[in-house]
Amino acid sequence: MSGTSARHQAPAAAGVIAPAGRAPWALALCALLPALGTSIANVALPTFTEAFGASFQQVQWVVLAYLLANTTLVVGAGRLGDLVGRRRLLLAGLLVFTAASALCGAAPSLGLLIAARTAQGVGAAVLMALSVAMVGEVVPKAQAGRAMGLLGTASAVGTALGPTLGGLLIAGLGWPAVFLVNVPLGLLALGLAWRHLPRDRRAPDAARADFDGLGTVLLALTLAAYALAMTPGRGRFGMPNLALLLVALAGLALFLRVQARSAAPLIRLARLRDPVLGAGLAMSVLVSTVMMATLVVGPFHLGRALGLQTLHVGLALSAGPLVAALAGVPAGRLVDRFGARRMTVAALAGMATGCLALWLAPTAWGVAGFVLPMALVTGHYALFQAGNNTAVMADVAADHRGVVSGLLNLSRNLGLVTGAAVMGSVFAWAVGGSDFAAASPESVAGGMRTTFAVAAGLIGVALGVAALSRGGLRLGQHWKT
Repeated sequence: MSGTSARHQAPAAAGVIAPAGRAPWALALCALLPALGTSIANVALPTFTEAFGASFQQVQWVVLAYLLANTTLVVGAGRLGDLVGRRRLLLAGLLVFTAASALCGAAPSLGLLIAARTAQGVGAAVLMALSVAMVGEVVPKAQAGRAMGLLGTASAVGTALGPTLGGLLIAGLGWPAVFLVNVPLGLLALGLAWRHLPRDRRAPDAARADFDGLGTVLLALTLAAYALAMTPGRGRFGMPNLALLLVALAGLALFLRVQARSAAPLIRLARLRDPVLGAGLAMSVLVSTVMMATLVVGPFHLGRALGLQTLHVGLALSAGPLVAALAGVPAGRLVDRFGARRMTVAALAGMATGCLALWLAPTAWGVAGFVLPMALVTGHYALFQAGNNTAVMADVAADHRGVVSGLLNLSRNLGLVTGAAVMGSVFAWAVGGSDFAAASPESVAGGMRTTFAVAAGLIGVALGVAALSRGGLRLGQHWKT
């Protein structure tokens, strides 16, 4: 009885009123928008080269500017939400995202489009951090798993919908439509959030002096340097990449020093020694690295090794996000019923099985030999997200949910950035070079198998992290058994 009472008193302690039943759907739409903003622009890159008379390297910044903004600011956005009020900042983030989407659609030049995409990425950082952080304020703790599953489903829908919707909009209305479609969705999310999310009772300026501005800037610059270092120029790493990596390492050292000396740090370093949080972030990086391998390797394997046309490649690749979208809510229910720890371990085991199948499946199995194991990987990825996020957020103090949610999103983004570089390099090495168009179907198929052998190893490391965390401090308070 006391545990139930404590769970229902948690929102009051955070200074909010009881939420309405549609609040999780408002958060789900807030989770969908950043994912859609990421995936829908990629399909328009060839169109941008024609529309603005620019090179591919130049138009790539339409994607990079958005990713850099939301990756570098997501932790700071989460912490700011803790201090000034999560609902208040979420509404501001929706306004920024929606207005920036309109500016993207109206941009007369590539430079202005990139600037507007940067602003859109700022709004996306707020939505990513605070949609997860507010779950504890809108549902009882016993239903947190299904709420996390709903957010995972929404994100997967945004990722899966982007390429197809973007292609249709470009064909019918032109490239501005891929950004303008976010405007009515953003306004809908704004209306739902305004009406159904619990209000902040804390005064907006009550704790603003505690915000670690220096730490936020240092972390943002460090993450930007790392992300750019992991982006090979002309398909290979060079001295600029090495220099940026050294800058990132120096920035990390300086950031850690500032955090250790700050009276109100952005990230309390002692928190990272918590076995549940530390393990959750480490597993998230490893799993996201593997998921990026599916996006890097899949198109080349399907197109070169299996000989599919572009349309069929797109349809085959959409199977993974579709499975993840369908699995999200059921995965959350499994987490609520059987516990976050058990389901996280089960998810990792399922992902490892899928990666091993991709490694061992012969090319003669055709498309089924790729799509079915991929469905196994992505379906269990949805379960991992629901279980890991629920476990990490389970007992976080109300005034630190934003920054911990930001760390979760940051770990996922860092895994994606690292996976694009590392798993792409593994694939290129296994194929025998970065000129995939000239590679034989057999070498591409061999490269795919080698890449997923490495991916299976990374998931094995994640399983080891999960096992080691079981004996950590306060384990029983976070991982349900």
